[in-house]
Amino acid sequence: MKNKIVLVIPSRYASTRLPGKPLRLLAGKPMIQHVFERAQEAAGEVGFEEIIIATDDARIQEACEAFGATVCMTSAKHETGSDRLAEVVALNGWDDDTIIVNLQGDEPLTPIAILKQVAINLANNPEASIATLATPLGKEAEYADPNVVKVVSDKNGIALYFSRASIPFQRDEDEEVNDFALRHIGIYAYRAGYLKSFAKMEPCQIEQLEKLEQLRAMWHGARIHVAVADEVPGHGVDTEADLIAVEKILSL
Repeated sequence: MKNKIVLVIPSRYASTRLPGKPLRLLAGKPMIQHVFERAQEAAGEVGFEEIIIATDDARIQEACEAFGATVCMTSAKHETGSDRLAEVVALNGWDDDTIIVNLQGDEPLTPIAILKQVAINLANNPEASIATLATPLGKEAEYADPNVVKVVSDKNGIALYFSRASIPFQRDEDEEVNDFALRHIGIYAYRAGYLKSFAKMEPCQIEQLEKLEQLRAMWHGARIHVAVADEVPGHGVDTEADLIAVEKILSL
């Protein structure tokens, strides 16, 4: 890939369900350190030129710098993750063609394969401003679950729509909807030029109705490339129970 590729890990201290989540210990290390080390493992394969942790909290900054990470301090007023990434782009002066892979700070089990996949997919699809991944729906109940975001793409892998609703809708009972319905997973790669423009985009009604930030991008004409993930992502951490489950895996 000719593009410069960087990885940014957004990390916020505030969490309603798990306060101080990035600094909670997993197998003797802060969770954010596990995420950073996963990014380092991927760097050789993907070619990340920089790995940056973006935060608005001095406690996270101190902890991350203690284990050798580069930290970019950002505003505490950002409403979306893309707004925070846009500030990181501006502060680092990256050119428009730079590819930014976004690895969430609460995903310590993210497979290296999908970090590589999403970066390559964006580099290989110049018409797209964003690349993301999806997996087949695992259970019929997920199709109707509003907490499971579904995505439908065209024949070239460009997203047609994301929704919490059951899409595509199964009108006839003899059609097998699970052949088409995909569960969106929250890993992204962005072009820096897109993030610069996103910071100026007004929110749109469909974004506000669905509470899905990617719909703002589509509303304003950006194309999002979607592919089925080469590996199913590991367990993320949102609750105390998640923390215990992930610690068991990391301790094996």
